[in-house]
Amino acid sequence: MKTKTKSKISKVKLLTLKSELERLENTILRIKQSINEITTPEMQKEIPEEQIIEGIFDGEFMIKDKKKYPIPPNYASKSKLVEGDKMKLKIEADGSFIYKQIEPIERKNLIGILEEDEKGYKVRVKDKIYRVLLASVTYYNAKTGDKISIVVPEEKESKWAAVEGMC
Repeated sequence: MKTKTKSKISKVKLLTLKSELERLENTILRIKQSINEITTPEMQKEIPEEQIIEGIFDGEFMIKDKKKYPIPPNYASKSKLVEGDKMKLKIEADGSFIYKQIEPIERKNLIGILEEDEKGYKVRVKDKIYRVLLASVTYYNAKTGDKISIVVPEEKESKWAAVEGMC
């Protein structure tokens, strides 16, 4: 009896939410149309255009003239960004950020053991320690003590590494 009542309430609630969503979408559409109707060519010129910034990935951020731009960890992890990669940031007129790797640094692969401390995850390769992004560790479901393949700059010393995969 309770299941049927819950099911009926859920269906009613779902229909109510769908109806409310449609009403909100229509309201947004009307507002956008009103804005377009009252926007003059002079006003259009005042709207900021997109901005392009190029910088270098430092393991967590894109750096340009000592200013840090946060790179989403999932993007950095998925793209296997390495410290020293040249990046481009496009800031759209609406304020959204779009990152793109434009010039990867020369790389080499290493194998190490995953460790964790109060600062996060790291991979130990012989006597050298490389920090790795949490997003990479969780993507591979890695655990402390696992053997991990990482990617680091070929020539340059680095504090960070990109996770290539589990060994």
